[in-house]
Amino acid sequence: MKNNGVLIVLSAPSGCGKGTILSTVLEQNDNLFYSISATTRAPREGEEDGKHYHFVSKDEFMQLIDRDEVLEYTTYCDNYYGTPRKAVEEQLAKGRDVILEIEVDGAMQIKNSYPNAVFVFILPPSIAELKRRLGKRGTESEEVIEGRLKEAVNEIAMAYKYDYIIVNDELEKAINTLNCVIGGEKQTVSRMINKIDEVLDNA
Repeated sequence: MKNNGVLIVLSAPSGCGKGTILSTVLEQNDNLFYSISATTRAPREGEEDGKHYHFVSKDEFMQLIDRDEVLEYTTYCDNYYGTPRKAVEEQLAKGRDVILEIEVDGAMQIKNSYPNAVFVFILPPSIAELKRRLGKRGTESEEVIEGRLKEAVNEIAMAYKYDYIIVNDELEKAINTLNCVIGGEKQTVSRMINKIDEVLDNA
């Protein structure tokens, strides 16, 4: 019997380096499937449907909700964002691990429906360092940065509800830690019951 894959939920405030960590971990793990979110917002320059997001109309998104075809969803700036259910469940059933890169409110929705999922929160070393990183981008005003910092504090307050915390003070260390979390979770007794039974059956 083949064990189902592990569902990993990854969250972090803006500017914590979540995207960089995740892209490297995906490159290093052939068995890791990245779930692409659906959204009602318009594509930005360079974004491709099915690669960066599944771009759908509001009516289409509401139909997905009505048919229970999203695992979680939220709204931001009058647009809907959510995780399509079908692709995630198909990959898990095939034994592939699936990682969701979502905000804390969506993560808590997943926690209610998938209590066996693994929840990982990426922390900045400090709020001061997070402010420095956001400012280094050079793409946002001071007002926008302050707004992001306030939002970050609210998000970090939810980190207590996660299973693992990774502090991104050194990028390579953070990448290795996430790989260790995924690898370790695959060896837990609850996920290895089929293997234990197999060994005993052949004793």
